Parts: sequence; C-alpha cells; structure tokens
Amino acid sequence: MSYRDLASRQVLAWACTAVGARMPVAMAPLALVFLVRERPGGYSLGAILAAAYVLGEILGAPVLGMRLRPHRARAHLAVGLGCGTVGFAGPGLLPGAHPAVLGGFAFLAGAAPAATTGGLRTLLTELVPERAAAQALSAESILAAGVWAASPAAVAGLALGVAPRVPLLLAAALMASSVACLWLLPAAWGADGGPGADRPGASLPRVLAGAWPVYVTGAASLTLLGLSELVLPALLEQRGVPVGWSGPLLTGMAVGGGLGAFVHGLRSWPGRLRERSVILTGGTSVCVTVAALTPHAAGIAVALIVGGMLQSGAMLTRNLSLREALPPGALAAGYSVMYAAAGAGYAATGSAAGVLLRVVEPSTAVLAGVGLTLLLTGIGWWGEVRRAGRSGRGADSVGAFEVAAGAEGAAVGGGGDPEGRL
Repeated sequence: MSYRDLASRQVLAWACTAVGARMPVAMAPLALVFLVRERPGGYSLGAILAAAYVLGEILGAPVLGMRLRPHRARAHLAVGLGCGTVGFAGPGLLPGAHPAVLGGFAFLAGAAPAATTGGLRTLLTELVPERAAAQALSAESILAAGVWAASPAAVAGLALGVAPRVPLLLAAALMASSVACLWLLPAAWGADGGPGADRPGASLPRVLAGAWPVYVTGAASLTLLGLSELVLPALLEQRGVPVGWSGPLLTGMAVGGGLGAFVHGLRSWPGRLRERSVILTGGTSVCVTVAALTPHAAGIAVALIVGGMLQSGAMLTRNLSLREALPPGALAAGYSVMYAAAGAGYAATGSAAGVLLRVVEPSTAVLAGVGLTLLLTGIGWWGEVRRAGRSGRGADSVGAFEVAAGAEGAAVGGGGDPEGRL
C-alpha cells in the first residue's frame, strides 16, 4: 500500500484532465465578481452571478450524475465539459452583455460539468490497484488543494493586471483542454450492469438515498470550510488585523489540507470510518473555534492550517464511506450527490453568515456555524450507526486500507467491501 502504485501514464493523464476541469470551478465565483465589479452595483451583480453558478452546480451534479453510465462515461463527461467551456467563454467574450445573459452563462458553466468530479473520481480508482484506493483519493485531495490554493491569486492577478475578462477566458481554455485530455483515458470503466446491479429491485434514487448520512456529514465538513472563507475578512477586521491577510491565511489552510491528505494516505488508521469522521470534524471545529476566539493573527494562521489538515482527512473518510455504502455502478452518481450536498451546505453557510454578520460580531457568527456543523455531524453519525445496525454487517469497515491476504498490514474494521468520500 504505497503512493508508488499511482505512478503510471494513465494517472498522469488523469491528473492533467482533473486540473483542466477543476481549475475553472475554483476560479469561477471570484472571476465573475471581478468581471462586473466596475459596473454600477457591480459587487451585488457579481454576487448574483456567483450564486447562479453555484445553483447550477447544486442542480446539475445530482441530475447529470444519475445519468452517468460506466459504459459511456467519456462521451458523457466530454459533452458536459464542452458545454461548460461555452459557459465560461460566454462572459469572457461578452463582458458587457445583459445581466440575464451573463447569469445564463454562469448557470451553464456550473451545471454542465457538475458530474465531472464524481466521474473522474470513480475513474481514478479504476486506474489504480484496489489496494491503492485510499492513496488515490488522498492524491486527488492533494491536487484539489493545490488548485484551490493557486486559483484566487491567478484570478486576482489576471483580472487586475491584464483585463477582467481574462480569468474567464483562461477558465474556458483549461476546460477545453480537459476535453482533449479525456481521450488519453479509458472510454469506460468497470462493468455496466446498472447502478443497482448488485442490489436487485433497488432503483438508483433509492440506492443513493440510502447513503444520506454520508452526504450529511460531508456537507457538515464543507460547512466549516465555507464558514472560514466567508467570515474570515470580517473576523480579521474585528481583531484589528489587516484584511489583506485573508488571502495568505486561506492559502495556508489549503496547503494544510493538501498536507493532511498526504499524511492520511501514508498508512491505515484505527477505528471505523464513521468514528474517524466524527473525530476529524470535531477537531476541525475546535480549530475554527480557536481561530474565532484568538486575538492574534499568528494564532488564527496556526488554527486554520491545522483545521485544513483535519478537514481534508474528514472528507477522505467520507469518500471512503461512500465507496463502502454504494454499489460500484452507483459511485459516480453518489459522488455527484455528495458534491451537490457540499455545495448546498456551502451556499447555506454563506447566506446564514451574511444574515448573522448584520446582527452579531464575526466571532459569534463563526461559533454559530460551528454549532450547526456539530449538529449535522451528530445527525450523520446517528444515521450511519442506525444503517450499520440494520445491515448487520459492519458498514464502516475500512477495507480500502486493507492489503491482500498474506501481505503486510491487516484489516482495521469489519469485513465489508474492500472498496469501502466529497
């Protein structure tokens, strides 16, 4: 069980595809704000466009994810990424268009490629040996952390240093390149016996609904991330720290997330997945609470970096739990539903934070968000325990971290599917 199992040309091609597909996603909200900020009421319009983009993601991910089939995966992903390219190119080519037109392009850019994350994640685990599934998901998280760390600086630098439309044109070019890279990857994965093939009589929506506790805890983990990003500038202002530090602090949190994902994939860890998830999310909550209460920038920085490390581990446990909870044919759809749930949690956090900041101090708003996160975590944990009790088969075995019989290491949890996460 080693990262060496990921060293192949196909995994490299996958990484190039993933960067091209995900960098535009990370750039989109800020790029849309910069595009229209010089118009009258530009910041409000930018927020509306960003909301249209996120709404497209939330709606598109489950709808398109449930239509994704293993035997025609590449064609499905290519169409979605191609339409997404149009969605990003439209505002870049027509920056002065009517707001409704820009909103339509933003919605298309969010919705059309929304199933790509789930599809590419499923494909990645098909490209590596079964024993390396956990390392593959860790590597994916490391790559995502790098993308999210680089995107804000790229958008701000290009929008302010070249032209406001350039970040969106770059996003369109990157997404178009990901379409080309798809042809370096397999056209399909696994066997297509239907999403519920190993659960006779179960429809896909019903199979996906059975994993609801995983979606809830995944959304809870992302709620903390959204809370940190959205309230941090106001929190720094409350503490007398220059608001300009928010960018470097969030970059540090993203780098911490990448480091945490790397460490998490180095070895197997004790305990059931649901228990590790609760511990890691609880630890992240403690870090965000410390960041809200400490008066010094250094303390906030350390808390966010450690919180990022723990949060990435929590999301990895959710990915692994989803692999365990769903049949192979439903994984791409399940990852897409998780993506939508995380997006919904992020959007709800943003709305709640905006309301709370009008009536309470930023630190109080953060603590309220932490309370909501812990509530969602508790609900998800209860759901997983209940589901495990009904199945009678130890649904939270950590089979993804097991090695083949006779090899080094041993199973940490019960004897579930060895494939057994956002």
